[in-house]
Amino acid sequence: MTNPEKMISLGFTENRFPAGTHICQIFADDNERSESLLKFLLSGLKAGERSACFSEKVDEMTLSDIFTQNQLSYQDLVESQAFALSSCKEVYFQDNYFDPDRMLDLLSNFYQDSMDSGYDACRVIGEMTSEIHDIPGGERLLEYESKVSLLLEESPVTAICQYDANTFNGNAIMDILRVHPHMIVRGSVIQNPFYIPPKEFLAENGTS
Repeated sequence: MTNPEKMISLGFTENRFPAGTHICQIFADDNERSESLLKFLLSGLKAGERSACFSEKVDEMTLSDIFTQNQLSYQDLVESQAFALSSCKEVYFQDNYFDPDRMLDLLSNFYQDSMDSGYDACRVIGEMTSEIHDIPGGERLLEYESKVSLLLEESPVTAICQYDANTFNGNAIMDILRVHPHMIVRGSVIQNPFYIPPKEFLAENGTS
């Protein structure tokens, strides 16, 4: 259950969604990934939402140029902590380990700190890389994504999780879809027909 009182724009669809919506994007090419990422970030920042991006594929100079084209100052946003750019590795794989509990705490703290700082909404977009298959703790990815949906009921960070269809096989993609209530299809956000609610998914998989 997301925040029913705060409806937000995601930037790439005309529809508005409750703050705290958990969305999966399976992308096939870099343009698709980049377009969604930039529209999502710009939409949030222009609306005054605190925003964060976890990606290896965007750099500060590119973002600074794009922000400037949209009447936003990259430097001011970073200095005021309204925006943060981090690599996937430093966020997801700290100490060469994937720890779902640490990640859940990070999201919870990001939300609470944003609210304490006067923001009425916050958002993150991050790409999970295929390194997850070889990182200790990586076998808990689906548990993590399922628990994100539970966490966002209490700490409604709007979250888009990006996955590259070229680096995850079909079985992995289907598993990833099962733990995201919404998905992006051709620029539209739809209810995911493959989604399994967190409590049911976690019970099925012997986690809690």
